[in-house]
Amino acid sequence: MSSSRGSGLFRNRDFSLLLSGQLVSAVGDQAHFMALPLIVLALTGSAADAGYVLGLGTVSFLAFGLVAGALVDRWDRKATMIWCEVGRAVLTAGVAVALWLGRLTLPQLCATAVLTGVLTTVFQVANTAALPSVVGPEQLSTALGYSQSATGAVGVVGGSLAGALYALGRTVPFVVNAVSFAVSAASLRLMRVPFQTQDRSARTGTGLATEIREGLGWLWGQPVIRFLTLVSAADKVRYGAGYLLIITLARQLGASPLWIGVIFSGAAVGAMAGSLVSDRATRRFPLGRIAVVMLWLEALMFPLYALAPGPILLAAVAAAESLVAPIYTVAMTTHQLAITPDALRGRATSATATLTTGALSVGTLAGGVLITACGAKPLVWICGAWLLALALLTTANRAVRQAPRAGTATPPRATPHSAEPVADMPG
Repeated sequence: MSSSRGSGLFRNRDFSLLLSGQLVSAVGDQAHFMALPLIVLALTGSAADAGYVLGLGTVSFLAFGLVAGALVDRWDRKATMIWCEVGRAVLTAGVAVALWLGRLTLPQLCATAVLTGVLTTVFQVANTAALPSVVGPEQLSTALGYSQSATGAVGVVGGSLAGALYALGRTVPFVVNAVSFAVSAASLRLMRVPFQTQDRSARTGTGLATEIREGLGWLWGQPVIRFLTLVSAADKVRYGAGYLLIITLARQLGASPLWIGVIFSGAAVGAMAGSLVSDRATRRFPLGRIAVVMLWLEALMFPLYALAPGPILLAAVAAAESLVAPIYTVAMTTHQLAITPDALRGRATSATATLTTGALSVGTLAGGVLITACGAKPLVWICGAWLLALALLTTANRAVRQAPRAGTATPPRATPHSAEPVADMPG
């Protein structure tokens, strides 16, 4: 049955285009994200500065995420996503040019991180909100699983590829990423399906603030989503610190940029394995059980980073620790999208993304400071204790333990003002 759903999904031309664009963009993102901290370390020699720049790339969710959700529910989602890709291509190409000319500065990297973070915020919210319209509710968890698997497959070779691209030249990863954004924009332009429902009543003049409150009010009324979003945000604090932490541990073990890429390829192997079974697990197991198991496994495995004596075992730990996260992500996203009215999907998606990605930026910003202050290995144990506390809290939550399988609940009705026509994006 799963294979028939998958084959039917790949006959969906629009989903194939969407997935192809995501694959190309994932290659560019992998190269960019690994090269960025190495560039900052080369410019300043400071792990704190590297963490600062990485954090700025996601802190935009804190400042702009809720507004982005309201705009995504107002604007044409397809046009919005295309313009976001064009903007990110121009900004990333600017970094490559400045680096090639020897004029790249930390302020430019910071400004680029903020601006691309804003565009990424809008793009990701629109992409998630549009997916049910592209594939339909019955294939939603399958589509999410394939998206996770495709990203994981890129990550398997992407980490090593990113290290190889950086070895070819420091500008190469940024050029590749700029091209990937352009390819993604072209694939979106070729899609035909509408990215949101069109049968919405006339807008009654409500402002952005009112629309944001409607989205937040609806989301707050969903106890399972509310709790798991808060837990996910707390987990993202650890994850944000963990990326720079793993790079630092690898460098302390004498790993080259290529070996650092191999370590993150190990994480991608685990993530891809989890993604391949995510659809089946989402349809079979309750959402609450998936959440509890994920947190306990992470709490038990994360401290192993401090015990790994070399890059190969670091890669093995990364693979094992990354196995369950995609299953939880697919289950949680399927549940949220399935019960959220289309007219509220941008706002509901942005509310959860604002909290979780904002927490990620906090963790990334704090990671460099904490590594400098207490050392890499002690920080591993601190993160492990943090995950243990989250696992205990989630296990104790009765609403989560009793949560049904993702997508089995009936979607609530939208609020009166949430049914609106789609406005064209300016420009």
